[in-house]
Amino acid sequence: MLQTVDVGQRSIEAYRGLVSDGVLDELRLVARDLRGARVVHLNATPYGGGVSELLRSEVPLLNDLGLVCDWKIISGDDDFFQVTKKMHNALQGADDGLTIRDQRIYEASAERNAGLLEEEYDFVIVHDPQPAGILSAHGKGDSLWVWRCHIDTSEPNPHVWRFLRDMLGDYDAAVFTMDEFVPPTLPIRRVDVIPPAIDPLSPKNMPLDPDAARQVLDWIGIDVDLPLITQISRFDPWKDPLGVIAAYRLVRDEFPGLQLALVGSMALDDPQGWQIYRDIQRASQDDPMIHLFTNLTGVGNIEVNAFQRMSDVVVQKSIREGFGLVVSEALWKATPTVAGRAGGIPLQLADDLDCLLVDSVQECAQEISALLRDPVRAAQLGSRGRQRVGAHFLLPRLLLNELSLLCGLGQPGSAAVSRVRRDPVCGMALGPDQTAPTTEIDGLRVAFCSVACQSRFLSRPERYASVGGTPLRTADPA
Repeated sequence: MLQTVDVGQRSIEAYRGLVSDGVLDELRLVARDLRGARVVHLNATPYGGGVSELLRSEVPLLNDLGLVCDWKIISGDDDFFQVTKKMHNALQGADDGLTIRDQRIYEASAERNAGLLEEEYDFVIVHDPQPAGILSAHGKGDSLWVWRCHIDTSEPNPHVWRFLRDMLGDYDAAVFTMDEFVPPTLPIRRVDVIPPAIDPLSPKNMPLDPDAARQVLDWIGIDVDLPLITQISRFDPWKDPLGVIAAYRLVRDEFPGLQLALVGSMALDDPQGWQIYRDIQRASQDDPMIHLFTNLTGVGNIEVNAFQRMSDVVVQKSIREGFGLVVSEALWKATPTVAGRAGGIPLQLADDLDCLLVDSVQECAQEISALLRDPVRAAQLGSRGRQRVGAHFLLPRLLLNELSLLCGLGQPGSAAVSRVRRDPVCGMALGPDQTAPTTEIDGLRVAFCSVACQSRFLSRPERYASVGGTPLRTADPA
């Protein structure tokens, strides 16, 4: 039997006052049509990445909403995770392919884990490439299967994509973070676009008293009276930690005492992390103002919370990115965040926050310097960022998106689902009480999460004529 991850108990009503009442009320309506449905989420690790963080918050809330939800993780040895890391990188465009031996290791793991999936479920939600092969080895049975891909697969290595694609044909639906991430020749008919979200009540994001945050950072060797910039991410080449160090070095001469904290997490399914960690150590060994921390050296969710609150600037200089939820995490704490123009990051920094997007080390350094020189502007940008995250990137909105998909698969034509407004560009559910930019097309008043999404729609409305394979339903008739 696959290992079940223990989770606590949560109440969706705890989010009342943080999330619009309209989103919460619609979430309850959609969940009512799924009451009693058995759901399992499958992934590769219980800690150390964005997927595991989401599931730890999401699974107990699904149970609170009346579903019967489990979270299970697959097993694998070091050889398997070496292979899946190669697959992860290749699906994001890296040149390295898979050897015949790599393919056999992956297939053997899929067979073994398929045999361990013994319980019966109405919905099986499989996260990312690591467990994606289980369906072809297990068979669908009476379940509806969804593949949830959290990475940018817009330009995958063709050989690796062909290998994985051959295992995906029996899935009932696929979910991607952005429309642009849908890979070529995807064999799954129903495709939905659902941006992820953060949990404002998790230890990483819950309110933290400033004095407590100062004490936490002082305890681990950060001088909070000196300027501080921080990047929090996996130790991954796509996050460009060496580029962050290079940008810091361009800034430090102007700001004496400037500190850089690189805070990374080590995950069971990411063996490459230690190599990147050693590369960062070598690059920073002569500078005592660069601090390197991991979740394996005593820096956990509370410390990350403190870093994101007490930093003058948070940096997320991604080169390729699935979504980069650490951007929303920092903005939720009203901390200005300079980030790479990659993946889902521009969606989080839409409209009047797009000045914080950068494309090079030099631009990153320039924007960090500008924010350090002008703390008033920095505070204004941080405040506007918190407002945007509060409107669109908190967990109940994600649940509304996901349960609308499950309800649509299990109960086509559900009246509750037909009520839900969605941005046709980014796919986000919009509460009925949320103010949103709109435009009229074919008798419908279409709503958007931002002016940026509205502009993209108006430039190519035919591309966004449907969301999730169903007719456009975004607002009330005009």
